[in-house]
Amino acid sequence: MSQPVDRLWGARFKQGPAAALSALSRSPDYYFALTEYDLEGCRAHAYELQRAGLLDDRETQQMVAAIAQMAADFRAGLVQPSENDEDVHTFIERVLTERLGELGGKLRAGRSRNDQTANDLRLYLRDNGRKIVAALLALQQALVRQAELHIHTLAPGFTHLQQAQPIVFGHQLLAHAQSFARDVERFQDWDKRCARSPLGAAAMAGSAIAMHPELSAKDLGYDGACENSIDAVASRDHVAEFLFAASMLGVNLSRICEEVCLWASRQFRWVELNDGYATGSSIMPQKKNPDIAELTRGKSGRLIGNLSAMLTTMKGLPLSYNRDLIEDKRNAIDSVDQLLLVLPAMAGMIDTMEVNVARLREHAPEGFTLATEVADWLSRRGVPFKEAHEITGQLVQLCEQQQLELHQLSDTQLQQVDSRLLPQVRDCLTLEAAIHARSGWGGTSPLRVAEQISRLKIVLQQQSAWVSAYSGLSL
Repeated sequence: MSQPVDRLWGARFKQGPAAALSALSRSPDYYFALTEYDLEGCRAHAYELQRAGLLDDRETQQMVAAIAQMAADFRAGLVQPSENDEDVHTFIERVLTERLGELGGKLRAGRSRNDQTANDLRLYLRDNGRKIVAALLALQQALVRQAELHIHTLAPGFTHLQQAQPIVFGHQLLAHAQSFARDVERFQDWDKRCARSPLGAAAMAGSAIAMHPELSAKDLGYDGACENSIDAVASRDHVAEFLFAASMLGVNLSRICEEVCLWASRQFRWVELNDGYATGSSIMPQKKNPDIAELTRGKSGRLIGNLSAMLTTMKGLPLSYNRDLIEDKRNAIDSVDQLLLVLPAMAGMIDTMEVNVARLREHAPEGFTLATEVADWLSRRGVPFKEAHEITGQLVQLCEQQQLELHQLSDTQLQQVDSRLLPQVRDCLTLEAAIHARSGWGGTSPLRVAEQISRLKIVLQQQSAWVSAYSGLSL
């Protein structure tokens, strides 16, 4: 019994699928975001069929032209999948057959939905990985611009969410920038392992027609073809690794978002968010809420969930392909969509926020953040640090009892605590002295922070060049 032409399988079945099966089997609408990537694979496969002698030169030109036209029409919204299109592969074959007649049906030779779907997602992730990096670089550049404005802005540094030592605020901003730079490196490193084409693997054993997958791989911007056809269609570790990089980025975004929420609070008042990047309350007219930071912080849980879901799906699957792997697209597409949604908003929020320099300086010495300077001063004069630590702790106790700051203690009070506490110790009890003393590599002194910015700018230029150098999609 013949089967409807809009299904790629079913020749050995006596009847069509039940409605419940069709509903379960059909790809969700957002999976059709892979259409242009599948068409790119179709174009490369057309040339493979030409090399195999299944298409002549004229047919190849017709096929490639029709593929390019369909890609343009899909981008313009002129052609869309129908309810009867089970997946992107069915959709494309239907349209090409409508436009090319029998020639459209030749494209299926020598390949399987197994290697097609693996290829689609690899191309999608390699392309969108760079879009994520480009959006992240915009956030990086916003952090660098703010850091340049605050190389000399004194601020309190924290450990355990308790004020610890004075820093410059630019140093705090660059700490987040360094984390994001490593996020970019993770995507770059991931791309090296993902840059292998699964085309030519067919269902799982390789193709008897597509005999030169290394040429298709080069055509699609890969570094080469997968070494093993079973692995090519069965592996999804590259998806899990991408989702890890995405979730790690989400965690790093969440950390800076938490700080922005604190900085913008009435208790801190360190920053003022631009009206265009904050919202209000429906009942409290005075409110100005850091919604971008909160929403982004919430997305981190979603990104981690996508990674967990993918790993759980993969953990019990035998080789080679299993339909369970259709879940890879849900996890991957959602993670890409969420990051491309939050990153531009984050970049705008950071770029436009106003830093309250006076407020930061006011808070910088609070909580005896200069106490370590006393211990270091004693240590440099030969006092074992264990003793220096104890002496400084006693000074802090005295200050708390007398309700004084460290620099306000009299010579007599210093001597009462320890005879080695000479008046010269006050030279180190200023915010400026404290930050300039931290002049080693990676320290918070303005000189080192300025150097860090210069080096980071070079890194960002190199990472931007990596984005621009991608030669994957050509349709």
